[in-house]
Amino acid sequence: MALPFTSPEDFGKAFVFKRFRPNLRRYFLKAGIIEVPYKLFGIIFYLSIIITAVTYLYYIYPLLATIKVQILGTSFIAHFISNSLAFFAGTVIFWIAAPLAIVAVIVLVMYFYLDLRIYNRTKRMEDVLPDFLRFVSENLKGGMSFERALWSSIKPEFDVLASEVRLAAKKVMTGQDVEEALTEFTDKYDSPIMRRAFELIQEGMKGGGRIADLIDKIIEDIEEMKELKAEMKATNLSYVIFVTFVVIIVAPGLFTLSFQFLTVLQKLGEKLAGADTQQAGINLPISFGNVSIDTETFKSFSRYALAIISGFSSIIVSIINKGNIKGGIKLIPIYVAASLVAYTVFMYVASSLFANLF
Repeated sequence: MALPFTSPEDFGKAFVFKRFRPNLRRYFLKAGIIEVPYKLFGIIFYLSIIITAVTYLYYIYPLLATIKVQILGTSFIAHFISNSLAFFAGTVIFWIAAPLAIVAVIVLVMYFYLDLRIYNRTKRMEDVLPDFLRFVSENLKGGMSFERALWSSIKPEFDVLASEVRLAAKKVMTGQDVEEALTEFTDKYDSPIMRRAFELIQEGMKGGGRIADLIDKIIEDIEEMKELKAEMKATNLSYVIFVTFVVIIVAPGLFTLSFQFLTVLQKLGEKLAGADTQQAGINLPISFGNVSIDTETFKSFSRYALAIISGFSSIIVSIINKGNIKGGIKLIPIYVAASLVAYTVFMYVASSLFANLF
């Protein structure tokens, strides 16, 4: 007989409460993952325990062993008990907090990845929605019923939308109401375009009108909306160019000039501080000393600042272009890399120009 909780999958299921499992499954289905990866959850648990154990043995245990609790006016036994309690309390707190923190970080990364994947799947469905509806309209004009027209319009080139519509069509063919199946499909994804299109189709079916003509109007509205978005994107192109110019050229250039100014100020201060101005008969109204700012620290600060500026700038560009942050996640590494490369080039050129100044 196998022991309970011996496999990663058993551990994963044990740490996910039953009342959360249906919602978790629906969330993974949105991302195109059919089965909930309980085995992955178990592996994450094992990984957190391993990382915690290694960290405890190499860092936390030596640190706790050096902690001594001093209590004046007490006996040796009291000191021993106090130090033992402090060591035990620190160990317990670390073994509780560290695995929870590691699991929380990994879960947040997974959530971020799945949320981005759901967004990309939704955008892909929105892109092919007009073509799909055009096939549905042609099938309806050919005399097919709406359910049959949906099924016949499923093509491999529609990718994610084809899979979702196929699932909805199967539900209809097994006895579920077509309106209910379409509502489940549209509620599954956060897409106002798809939700509005299929809601209008459902209302047209209830009213008994010509669904094919209604679908043609919906296609026209979707295409007009896409054209308006393209025009807005073209209109805001100047803002995108300005932000990109600031991130890739202006910010690295300013940090480079600041570093060179710091270097010049240091050398100038050293020369003036070392000169015997009193013997030369020169009385300056100010005195110079050594600049205490470390140049390497300034370089590190500049790189970190440029990375942060580039990250937030890519988010701003994404909001301007696409109206949301998720669409510009891929811009973050591009902006950060371009900014840091420009900073390195500017530093090399400026160092060559200012090398012979003193």
